Amino acid sequence: MPVERVTGDDFFILSKTLEKNPYINASIHLFSGLDVRYNLISDVGAYHAAKLLQKQYNLIYINLMFNDIGPKGGELIAKALHKDTTLKYLRMTGNKIENKGGMFFAAMLQINSTLEKLDLGDCDLGMQSVIAFATVLTQNQTIKGITLNRPILYGEQDESTVHLGHMLKENHWLAELHMSKHDVKNCGLKHLCDALYLNRSLRYLDVSCNKITHDGMVFLAAVLKSNTTLEVIDLSFNRLENAGAKNLSETLTSHNRSLKALSVVSCSIEGEGLVALSQSMKTNPILSNIYIWGNKFDEATCMAYAGLIQMGRLKPDNTDVEPFVVDGHVYLAEVSNGLKKHYYWTPTYGNALCHSSNAGFSLVPVGQQL
Repeated sequence: MPVERVTGDDFFILSKTLEKNPYINASIHLFSGLDVRYNLISDVGAYHAAKLLQKQYNLIYINLMFNDIGPKGGELIAKALHKDTTLKYLRMTGNKIENKGGMFFAAMLQINSTLEKLDLGDCDLGMQSVIAFATVLTQNQTIKGITLNRPILYGEQDESTVHLGHMLKENHWLAELHMSKHDVKNCGLKHLCDALYLNRSLRYLDVSCNKITHDGMVFLAAVLKSNTTLEVIDLSFNRLENAGAKNLSETLTSHNRSLKALSVVSCSIEGEGLVALSQSMKTNPILSNIYIWGNKFDEATCMAYAGLIQMGRLKPDNTDVEPFVVDGHVYLAEVSNGLKKHYYWTPTYGNALCHSSNAGFSLVPVGQQL
């Protein structure tokens, strides 16, 4: 059955209602958020959203993700934020504002001193706008979290990662950086790791869905020996294999005592590497969350993680596997837990802000609204 969605004209009516009705204004003051994700407000609705930002002074959170907003709509919203002094979290995820729209948002960050979290994932940003964000963030002291997932990049030189690495050397306020689907390779990860020797603010690093291999884990394992700030690392959907997992496990066993959550979902790791990671949890009291689904489980792996759960070292809500026994053999089933399971969607049942499904945002709570 087709679901009727909010259009740009519908959003105009909504925005006028929010502007003029004192009772709704009071409600917004209490809840401070507006969520119209997965509708069709387009650039027309973006125009009215920009006007609303200029007139409604209580909004601290707006979610416009996947609303068919293009470069022009992105420009309008970015320019409205030049004078806004209340909005703290904006989600533009999935709106194809492209490189042009991205440049307007980068320019906005030179002026706006209120916005703390900005999500421009899946917005078709180009190399120019990614570099612009990296440049602006060397000076911006307000942004605590930024998502730059899936830009449209060309070339094989990790140029954007080089600039973001330089930004991390200079920026001492950013706590959360998402670079999923960013075409990061081992060389690019090295630039990020070199920066993390100097950075003392970043707590959540997301480099999932990239082209990182076990060679890149040499750099990450090395920096984790001295970095005491990183608490959450998402390495999902890279090709770490056993060698990469063992590099990480050695550091987590002997040196690092600050990392709380690690995701290695679908990283081509087999039993030897998975068991090594489980062993590190026995000696590391800080690492509380680990996500391993999508790798190759053997019986030793199943026994190892079943043991961690049964002894209470690994809480069921802090992992994405659950042991079960068939004919005397232990197996692992998938559980819907993770760092950001509800990034793109929220369930129609239960609590949409469930900590076990969104552990990354719970451990590093930059922007309370999701």
